[in-house]
Amino acid sequence: MKTLCFWLCMSLCVSAQIKAVTLHPLLTNLLQNIGGEHVTIIDLIGKTGDPHHFEPDAQLLKSTAGVKLYFVSGKGLEPYLPTLRNIVGASAKVVEVGATLPSREGSCSHSEHEHAGEHHHGVDPHWWHSIENFRRATQVVLAELILADPEHKVAFEKNAAQYRLRLEELDRWARREIAKIPKENRHLATAHDAFGYLCDDYHFTAFPVQGINREQTPATTELAALVKALKDHHVVAIFPEKESNPKILETLTKDSGIVLAEPLIADGTNVDSYEDMMHRNIGAIVKVLAPAR
Repeated sequence: MKTLCFWLCMSLCVSAQIKAVTLHPLLTNLLQNIGGEHVTIIDLIGKTGDPHHFEPDAQLLKSTAGVKLYFVSGKGLEPYLPTLRNIVGASAKVVEVGATLPSREGSCSHSEHEHAGEHHHGVDPHWWHSIENFRRATQVVLAELILADPEHKVAFEKNAAQYRLRLEELDRWARREIAKIPKENRHLATAHDAFGYLCDDYHFTAFPVQGINREQTPATTELAALVKALKDHHVVAIFPEKESNPKILETLTKDSGIVLAEPLIADGTNVDSYEDMMHRNIGAIVKVLAPAR
């Protein structure tokens, strides 16, 4: 009888867990850290998915039946949000985690990723490259989880507080590392305008050099102009992105004296955690731009 009661209790506890859907790999990590054992996460994109180009459909969302919370990045990153809201209707809440976080203007919107030669100055959606923004996102997620499951408020608050401390330490580490780079070397040339928040936080000049379609090769005159601009700004290295075709950047750096550096991670794909992504990116930047000792 005791055994039966135990398993009934365990079954009720499991069924009482919040179910939440995430549509960005870094949000999955954020929910894991705050929700802990009290949240079951359905990650629709996975560690290798592209949050820019994901398209939900009714068939895919069958696996999310009964879910009350959908966490998305926001700031215009996901053009499919109207479709998602139409599919889930009033049965669930779609939380745009980045919506209330500080924004910066960027030259790369979602549509620029799709249409060659078009530059759209609007809100830069890559808010997670600011550790302070990610720390603030902790509070956004915490508030939603408490609303959905007030019984575990104390546990969520404890987890969130501990995670914020880790993010604060991550920021201190980043500042110590970046301090190794002389101010005159703090030009961050990247494939696309995806690292502006990081540049703002740590006083780099952002230099996105590939404002065209990832697969299209620019004309010879365009290449010459780009190389001249890089040299005029004393750019010593270009950082490709892991998700980007590096052929254009290889052409730019060939015979120019500019180094093609280690790829940076723009969207949190193929990493174990947010902290892992920031360690890799900042480590790669410091490795190239800080003087050898």
